[in-house]
Amino acid sequence: MINLERLKETFIHLVRLASPSKQEGLVASYVKEYLNELGIAWTEDKAKDVLGSTCGNIVGWVDGEGDIPLMLNAHLDTVQKPGEEIVVREKNGILKSDGTTILGADDKSGVAIILEVLRTIKEHNLPHPPLQPVFTICEEIGLLGAKHLDYSLLKAKWGLVLDGGNPAEIIHRAPTANRLQIKVMGKAAHAGVHPEEGINAIWLAAKAISSLQLGRIDEETTCNLGLIEGGTATNIVPDEVVIKGEVRSHKKEKLEAQTEKIINAFKETLKAVPKKGDLPKIEISVKDDYPLMYVKEDHPLIQLAKRAGERLGLNMQLKVSGGGSDANIFNDKGIVSIIIGTGMKKVHTCEELIPLQDMEKSANLLLNIITLKP
Repeated sequence: MINLERLKETFIHLVRLASPSKQEGLVASYVKEYLNELGIAWTEDKAKDVLGSTCGNIVGWVDGEGDIPLMLNAHLDTVQKPGEEIVVREKNGILKSDGTTILGADDKSGVAIILEVLRTIKEHNLPHPPLQPVFTICEEIGLLGAKHLDYSLLKAKWGLVLDGGNPAEIIHRAPTANRLQIKVMGKAAHAGVHPEEGINAIWLAAKAISSLQLGRIDEETTCNLGLIEGGTATNIVPDEVVIKGEVRSHKKEKLEAQTEKIINAFKETLKAVPKKGDLPKIEISVKDDYPLMYVKEDHPLIQLAKRAGERLGLNMQLKVSGGGSDANIFNDKGIVSIIIGTGMKKVHTCEELIPLQDMEKSANLLLNIITLKP
């Protein structure tokens, strides 16, 4: 029943509308018009006022049968540049950009699939539970749309987040994460005349970093220091450097332990350096980035997705993700949510692609989940 040609046209139209985080207005307008055509009521929350975006989150509602409203979610934003003036190429059933930009399948494939499924349900008058399409903003810059969503608007108890790769995989676990910023403050001095009067903040930071294990810590935990900035000139002993990083884990205790190791590494490094007044010193900020996601294997929503896949000949597999998504936030808010794939590959790169066959599989899977009874 899914109209693949129409789905493709909707997707191509969406990706041609630039929507980097905080600039989702054009795509939001298209989605609103589409919902209006289908007679679906929607409202826009005030997240834009907090985040400085050109639009807020869009929350719709479709009456249906049953007492378990189902949320259908995708995010409207893409990563920043190169994400404008996208030219779509099709070859052998695969959609790509022309190689100079991203494609934007993350997550406009999810948006297009939800819209196509909603239209298909209306065209064929298919029975379904109450549905709540939710299109979020600012996902790519910290899940900010979901974090600032007006949850008083949501009635859904379960959620399907269209923001994965393989349509035959159900992502039911994802880590929690801490975001760190460490500022090391040394003492400036002339690097050629009086270097001994200075304290090199970059050197201190390097010593601390070199003592750490980064990357894969264990099967449940990762750690990365991804940004570093400091110094003003080659002839000045740098008096400040800022390091930004993250720790992720599927266990809260491991997250905290690894975060503490990083903090202690910097503290111990500074202790070993002779003081000059109150220098060197550090300022450390640790922020809870997003909560743990874990939907148990026997949850009815997962069983429903598996049954729907079986109807389509898909061998649905459970998957553990290493990344966070809006689903982390929804689960933390009490909306049991899993992630299903749309077929997107090599996202956030100029090699991004999506096979039309996978988009069709994803759309049919979503349609079958919706029309099956729990």
